Amino acid sequence: MFGYITINKDVLTEAEIQVYQACYCGLCDALYRSGGPAGQLTLTYDMTFLVLLLESLYEHGMSQTMARCLPHPVRKRMHLKNDLTDYAADMNILLAYDNLLDDWRDDRRVDRAALAGLLKKRHKRICAARPRQAKAVKDYMTALSRAEAEGDTGLETAAVLTGRMLAEIFVIQEDHWAMDLRQMGFYLGKFIYLIDAYEDIEEDLKKDSYNPLKGLYGREDFDDQCKEILMMQMGECCRAFERLPIVENAGLLRNILYSGVWAKFAAVYQRRTKTGDGE
Repeated sequence: MFGYITINKDVLTEAEIQVYQACYCGLCDALYRSGGPAGQLTLTYDMTFLVLLLESLYEHGMSQTMARCLPHPVRKRMHLKNDLTDYAADMNILLAYDNLLDDWRDDRRVDRAALAGLLKKRHKRICAARPRQAKAVKDYMTALSRAEAEGDTGLETAAVLTGRMLAEIFVIQEDHWAMDLRQMGFYLGKFIYLIDAYEDIEEDLKKDSYNPLKGLYGREDFDDQCKEILMMQMGECCRAFERLPIVENAGLLRNILYSGVWAKFAAVYQRRTKTGDGE
């Protein structure tokens, strides 16, 4: 994943920031226990959001511990974690493994191949334990590689593939809430793919790399068009979220969905345009 699904810290309370940070640290610890230091290197904000979402929906209860870690050896930090944290850690490694191999195939990056090698055994166990999710990721990587190789210029093609894959990651079990979780994952996946394409458009043009936004680039309203497309994806994601009976951490989750993702967009917009405010 790409780290776009995160908080807007400026409009959160100290208590909400502490909860978010504790879930992030809990996920980091789960990744260490699952995949060692190599597992920790795959840590993303995106899967921290999934931990918060699933815990707020299913309310399994999270254990709270104070611990030091390698990134923070001096001062103990609060860790919040449970079985849902372990699930998100497994999904983090599942996604990271194939991305690492893809980077090796595309750019021959030895560091990425080495990290994938360290995660290989854990990845195999995750695939055996979560075959539905593993198949979704494998099918996604295969279909995306095909679309890129064929030069598919359709704006929706690759974004839809990403959405379908993340939809399966968001569903931990087939139950009453699976449909809404799939919708959230589907549109959030599309959002992540398209905002990443938006951020990388100039670099991809220079390298003649695949980017579904090439057809829009050069228009005077390119940035506005991209924002409108992204808003449509987040609108559908938020509609599904609001149907879920979430009370705990609802404000924190809404901060991410309604504010945090757009703070990231504004940062990308400013870097690209140099003059825009991203609002």
